[in-house]
Amino acid sequence: MSSTYNSKFPLILGITGASGLIYAVRALKFLLEADYAIELVASKSTYIVWQAENNLRMPPEPEQQEQFWREQAGVLTGGKLICHRWSDLGATIASGSFRTSGMVILPCSMSTVAKIATGLSSDLLERSADVQLKEGRQLVIVPRETPLSLIHLRNLTTLAEAGVRIVPAIPAWYHNPQTIEDLVDFVVARTLDQLDIDCIPIKRWQGY
Repeated sequence: MSSTYNSKFPLILGITGASGLIYAVRALKFLLEADYAIELVASKSTYIVWQAENNLRMPPEPEQQEQFWREQAGVLTGGKLICHRWSDLGATIASGSFRTSGMVILPCSMSTVAKIATGLSSDLLERSADVQLKEGRQLVIVPRETPLSLIHLRNLTTLAEAGVRIVPAIPAWYHNPQTIEDLVDFVVARTLDQLDIDCIPIKRWQGY
């Protein structure tokens, strides 16, 4: 493993209980393979959704989570991964004095969207997102819900007005996807584009 990592500061990866945890797994895979340093925090509801979608128990202890997420991503070495307990409001990423290169929340539940939009910080993920906003750092969210209610849209508008980059989990087809991973990777790549991270080998639009 390299002693120096891509980007000067670590990237925060927030994972919520929205359906579509494969987005987080694929993002983690490519970021670790590209030797990025990742600070990961999964919300409390993520444990429930992971069990429902994958029939696997996500361990609660941060040290065990690191091995868990690396196994899911298929990257046992490379990059740097530090996991945080969802309730640990004393963690490094809860403070603005801890420098980061930004934060991505994927998938992002509408409950999380609502809490961030109203300035609530009931857990570490929400506090970390609030810190990115108050420090003027980049925050990117990937909401995964359909249909969107007027309340959802208003909360998303509030975040957009605050400078949050919103990347809905909507894949394209012009790159001729052949697998589910092809569709997922397109969304993940467009998400990381917002942070000027290009580490996913997707076919980009070349014009007609």
